[in-house]
Amino acid sequence: MVATRTQSTPQKSKSGWVGSLFGGVGSFALWLLVALGFSILAEWVGQTWVWQEAGVQHSRNMLAAEIEHLDSDYGRALLTDDPAGYAQGFAEATYRGLVELTGLEHVLAWLAEPPDPQGGRVQAALRSGYDVVEPYVLSALTITQVFAVRLAVLTLAMPVFFLFALVALVDGLVQRDLRRWGGGRESAFVYHHAKRMLVPTVILAWVIYLAMPVAVHPAWIIFPFAALNALAVMVAASTFKKYL
Repeated sequence: MVATRTQSTPQKSKSGWVGSLFGGVGSFALWLLVALGFSILAEWVGQTWVWQEAGVQHSRNMLAAEIEHLDSDYGRALLTDDPAGYAQGFAEATYRGLVELTGLEHVLAWLAEPPDPQGGRVQAALRSGYDVVEPYVLSALTITQVFAVRLAVLTLAMPVFFLFALVALVDGLVQRDLRRWGGGRESAFVYHHAKRMLVPTVILAWVIYLAMPVAVHPAWIIFPFAALNALAVMVAASTFKKYL
């Protein structure tokens, strides 16, 4: 009876590295969609109650400001010599993929036309209703471009996280050797908590920067989180166990 119960118990299969890779990519894509949805929702809320007078122009000003930050403060990057052009091209490619290639541009152009008396009630109702939501649709499209620009900025900023982490790793290993030869005590509690902060400090930088409802200089987001990530690397390296 015990043997029968043992055999009927389902065994949990361990996923390989391919499954883990696809799971990580899926989770990352989900976080991006959540950040995009939050940024669009925040823009709509602000457009309705906060910056009513600006309307759609607020999102357009955000897009111009994000490009201006790159153009004025970042002459070149490790991955490209023209960060502003790279980000703007990425935003235009995103717009073409989401709006032009999908046919959404033609649908919106058709809805923006005045109601045709010969077109029937459905056509008249759709075009009349679109007049009300048109500012929100246009702002959502512009915010999507802002999102693409910020996504391009974050890809260019990843070497900053790597360099900060590399310096912190060297410093942490030096402190570990000093603690090892000096007879210092090690703390597995501190090590494991610092290790858990490595990935969240990078993910939070992406989510917060992508979801910001106002234009912000990328340095105000990237450098603090790169420093936090480096601090976690340094603490994890310095509190790593003495003997392997």
